[in-house]
Amino acid sequence: MSQDGPVLTVTINRPHRKNAIDGATWVALHESLEQAAADDSVRALVLTGAGGDFSAGADLSSDRAAQHPLRRMHDINAIALALHELPKPVVAKVRGVAVGAGWNLALGCDLVVSTPDARFSQIFAKRGLSLDFGGSWLLPRLVGMQQAKRLALLGEIIGAEEALGLGLVTWVKPDHELDGFVTDLANRLAHGPPIAMAQSKQMLHAGAHQSFREALENEARAQTINFATADGPAAREAFMAKAEPKFTGEWLPG
Repeated sequence: MSQDGPVLTVTINRPHRKNAIDGATWVALHESLEQAAADDSVRALVLTGAGGDFSAGADLSSDRAAQHPLRRMHDINAIALALHELPKPVVAKVRGVAVGAGWNLALGCDLVVSTPDARFSQIFAKRGLSLDFGGSWLLPRLVGMQQAKRLALLGEIIGAEEALGLGLVTWVKPDHELDGFVTDLANRLAHGPPIAMAQSKQMLHAGAHQSFREALENEARAQTINFATADGPAAREAFMAKAEPKFTGEWLPG
């Protein structure tokens, strides 16, 4: 984990296992997400893997005998929720493989940037398993039910261009451009209005299972909150001055 200004980068660091996630790594990932949520100096998060791969998913070879399987899954679910509910933008930077829970970890981020040679799979069925880490919720919302079933039931490996076409990757960039592109993207997100962006993220998630009337009411509440922050006036003043606004999310004094 490293921080450069307002951007925190969390790196899954088990390259000898293609960054398959064992128990200790799940715990460290959860702690990193909780720290990012609580630290006001962090305005955006980048999630990536070391050594040329994003993540091969859960490490099924690790010792799991000490914990009941349902309890273990509940602990992993808490990490998926922490990522989903993080009130800050998250970018997945993907090289190499992103499979199983590793792919759903990337899909749980707000934006996904990969290299052209990245490979993706909902590999669970080939391991005698069903979807986890939010895949059953994420996939049909991103690609529709039929494509979600295809990906889940066949466990095929797909390339970056197909993932881009399905809406499972936001950008595909050459390997030599990936780091610079993600750094620029994360900094652009980090300098956006934090309260307004957090509310937009939450409303987009909630809108998947709300009526139009409920969505409008949520938007009205969110805008009321935005009107009480310094970011609206800052944006208007910057527009008049033909300058870039400086967003802080600070509450206007009563």
